[in-house]
Amino acid sequence: MKIYDVAVIGGGSAGTMAALRVVLNNDECLFFPGSSKDKKKSRAFWVTKVENMPAHLDYKKGIEEPNKESLDWLSNGPFKEKFIWKKNTGITYLSKNEEGLFVLTDNKNETYRARFVILCTGVMDVQPEILGSIEPIYPYANVQLADYCLRCDGHHVLNKKIAVIGHNTSAAWIAVMLFERYQCPEVTIVTNGKEPDFDDEIKALIQKYNFKIETKAITELVGEPKNNKLEALICQSSRVEADYIFIALGMIVYNDLAKMVNANLDQRGFVVTDNKGQSSIQGLYIAGDLRASTKKQIYTAWDTAVDSADEINVLIRRKKRITT
Repeated sequence: MKIYDVAVIGGGSAGTMAALRVVLNNDECLFFPGSSKDKKKSRAFWVTKVENMPAHLDYKKGIEEPNKESLDWLSNGPFKEKFIWKKNTGITYLSKNEEGLFVLTDNKNETYRARFVILCTGVMDVQPEILGSIEPIYPYANVQLADYCLRCDGHHVLNKKIAVIGHNTSAAWIAVMLFERYQCPEVTIVTNGKEPDFDDEIKALIQKYNFKIETKAITELVGEPKNNKLEALICQSSRVEADYIFIALGMIVYNDLAKMVNANLDQRGFVVTDNKGQSSIQGLYIAGDLRASTKKQIYTAWDTAVDSADEINVLIRRKKRITT
């Protein structure tokens, strides 16, 4: 069975940059962007406008479209022989054999071997449930009347009445930062039926800034998302007036493959690495949102991917230098 230099798993910002850098380093790259099911679970699939990154504004799909341009160029450019793009294919099982090679099994039950792996499977934001379903939030999220990332989308709330959905101190801090940065005239923290769990410092700020707290469960969203309009959240018998929703419920970390090879995780489930992205498993590198202690941004995904690809290239060249 053929042994590939590097396998890149994940087709978002980190995965695409990892593939690009590996190939431009003239190393062979086996690229798994994920199955159709995998893609629908990724952040990249749902992102529309990207306003906090230069040169992304003209894309209707702010991550997927520029990524596709880079991958198409790799497929047809001067390094095309180095790029093996397994379209619509994801990895379902990862192990390491006695020879120190990674063994990858895809969703079609095909098996591959690689000396190094860059894992870029990322995260997904937790959605709020409304009457037992996450579906009601999607029409508003799709037009960015509901958002998740302070750095990516916080600027959308400038001078708007906002509802922040979340029940813990982290959610309340997001409400504070949005208020302080963007002069929101009214802020309500909606705990959606959960008991508030705020520390003393944040309680003092909630009181200082006159935030409202609504603890009843959300039963309805009032607005016209097709016309880019949100009016209110109905919380049982209460009405929370809001122009914009910010969701602060945490993240689902896609760390299943890292767990399969027993890579070390932090308390939140992110993979712990050294400064080049190597995990506790030799040869397994982590880039993008999956890596612990990083900003969950496009530019940091790119940076972590480049660090890992370049470090792998150093190791590949060093081995060739010794053996030839």
